[in-house]
Amino acid sequence: MKAGESELRGLRFADAYGRSLDLPGLGLQALDALVLAMMLLLAALIVLRAPRIHGPGSLLGRIAFWGLLYVASLALQRRLKAPSWRALLRLGTVQLVLGQVYLISHPLQLIFASGWQDEKVLRLEEALFGAQPTVWLQRFVTPVLTEWMMFCYVFYLVLYPALGLLVCQRWGEKALEDYLFVLALANGICILGFIACPVAGPLYYMADRYTVPLRGWFFASVGEFLHRDVHLVGGNLPSPHCAITTVMWLMAYRYRRRAFWLLAPVMATIYVSTFYGRFHYVSDTLIGIAAGLAVAALAPGLLRGWNRLTGE
Repeated sequence: MKAGESELRGLRFADAYGRSLDLPGLGLQALDALVLAMMLLLAALIVLRAPRIHGPGSLLGRIAFWGLLYVASLALQRRLKAPSWRALLRLGTVQLVLGQVYLISHPLQLIFASGWQDEKVLRLEEALFGAQPTVWLQRFVTPVLTEWMMFCYVFYLVLYPALGLLVCQRWGEKALEDYLFVLALANGICILGFIACPVAGPLYYMADRYTVPLRGWFFASVGEFLHRDVHLVGGNLPSPHCAITTVMWLMAYRYRRRAFWLLAPVMATIYVSTFYGRFHYVSDTLIGIAAGLAVAALAPGLLRGWNRLTGE
């Protein structure tokens, strides 16, 4: 038994780790079933709503490519003997493919809705707060505050794999599976939200209402680059940044308690940075946090269902 494995058994939900379903040349786990199901669902939506999608054939080709790459990585993982190499390949492949699934979902946001739903969000927030919070916050914008906000917003991208490696280093590959499964589930819920209620986002829907630029230094420049060249229209409700940050913070509490407390200022700032930086509305942020909490609560039951389905 590895050092710490007996302690791991005492963790909450420790009995909910997914088991592997052995297939010829592959070991299919709950995470793999979830990722492949997400890809199949997107493919089905593309076929069913093709007339409303630009370049449906290209999107289907991308799904096929990344699906085959994902399956190939599963076969390679089974052949690797060193746990550290398996973990690196697992983490890298899952993060890469989930990123591609997110990008492929963007052209599907308006397949059911007649248009962007920002006006409904704006009316709701102005009724609740008496003003549009992202515009009201302009009075507090300073270069120092903007730099800190953008640092935390960008640090999220590093934290995603780094925390996974920390979890795996301490508790092993089963804990990494748990971490990645909940993250994948959060991604899936966010993608369904994008399609159910497509929201373009503050900078695309009401850019003319921002009169105070977000000036700072290095990380402010990175934030501006993300706004200008990376951040796509939509993908807002719920905020994936907030949903996934919530999941990562909960996973840190479960597996790396010290990291949970050390990261608290950064995690809390990530939430605020999403609407301070005008990437999201406050509603997106709050619903993203709620989605992360809901996913973390649902995941153990889903894993137990997977274990019963595999018959082990």
